[in-house]
Amino acid sequence: MTKFNGIVKSALSLAVFRGVLKNHVIEKLLKLLNDISDNTAGQNILINEYSEFASELYKYGDNLTEYLLKIVLEDENIYMLKKGCGEEISDILEDCLANELLTLQSLSQISPDDIIKYIGYSGFMPKWKTEDSDFRKIYSERIQNINKFGYGIYSNNHIFIIRDGKIKPVSYPDNTRLSQLSGYEMQRQTVIDNTIALINGKPANNVLLYGDCGTGKSSTVKAIANEYKDRGLRLIELKKKQLHEIPLIVETVSRNPLKFILFIDDLSFTENDDDFAALKAILEGSVSSSAENLVIYATSNRRHLIKESFSTRAGDDIHFNDTMQELLSLSDRFGIRVVFEKPDKKLYLSVVEDLARLYKIDMPIETVKSKAEVFALERGGRSPRVAKQFIEMLKGIEE
Repeated sequence: MTKFNGIVKSALSLAVFRGVLKNHVIEKLLKLLNDISDNTAGQNILINEYSEFASELYKYGDNLTEYLLKIVLEDENIYMLKKGCGEEISDILEDCLANELLTLQSLSQISPDDIIKYIGYSGFMPKWKTEDSDFRKIYSERIQNINKFGYGIYSNNHIFIIRDGKIKPVSYPDNTRLSQLSGYEMQRQTVIDNTIALINGKPANNVLLYGDCGTGKSSTVKAIANEYKDRGLRLIELKKKQLHEIPLIVETVSRNPLKFILFIDDLSFTENDDDFAALKAILEGSVSSSAENLVIYATSNRRHLIKESFSTRAGDDIHFNDTMQELLSLSDRFGIRVVFEKPDKKLYLSVVEDLARLYKIDMPIETVKSKAEVFALERGGRSPRVAKQFIEMLKGIEE
């Protein structure tokens, strides 16, 4: 019998944090500790199990305490879900949580030297770090700020996509910040103000950002998501063909303490598009497709969102005028519509100057502006995107 026997039994009795036992790193650690406690495995087997555990841990770092604490804080368990939904927690569940956090804290502080002593091998063995950490205190602080940190996949990620009908985190999202964007300050501020209202739990509108290509519509939305992620904002990006997923997304996140932007980039429809109804439902606030912690931000190059042809206008629908009015008024169902028009020469050069300063271009600014104009003409017109491409080209030449 070893001191690990009690820790293994306590770990196996976890109820609130049952999901932690399915973590492959923790599985390997418990298997090792259990085999040491049983005193039936040979030294070679224990050395192998020890090294397998260390190898798995190294994939995420070399600090066992930090790793296990991260797993605990991200665990989407019944206690976290109830707290996130504002439900009352029973004394039984509170007591269970407190005891399980002590068990996990003890597990996180098992040092390599503790284990090596029982294996009895004098050769080199891989090591890891441990540290004193109050799991109960840290978990309590996380719960108190659950509306900022969230839980589960939302605690360690802020940008998501829909894949195979499920919300999946984006590991390497676009990291554009508001400080990197120039021009269109008034338009951008309108979207920022609406987003802050959402974060603060006040009424917020769905927003349509429309206008010319390359003017920064999508960058504005992504930069806002990056700027306010620490205040509990998350972004879920949908493709147009995924609009039928909206009711399921709403159901999934409606009771989440975080705030969500459903982001639809480059939105447009044909007149008989099946996805039209899904978007229309949430914009009109149907019971199954709305939530107070969620708004839709969509970008489009088209004011009316509907691609029309002359044959469309000459259609054979008996109630043709009503049909066309419904299609063309979809954009009017967005509470806020922000226009990003192609910049004139003055605005374009202002963006160029700001970017040249941001990228620390080592060239007289008037020369930069002159070359930027030529670059824009070669690219078919001025836009913030063209300005950024030009400045990045200059920076690349400099370096």
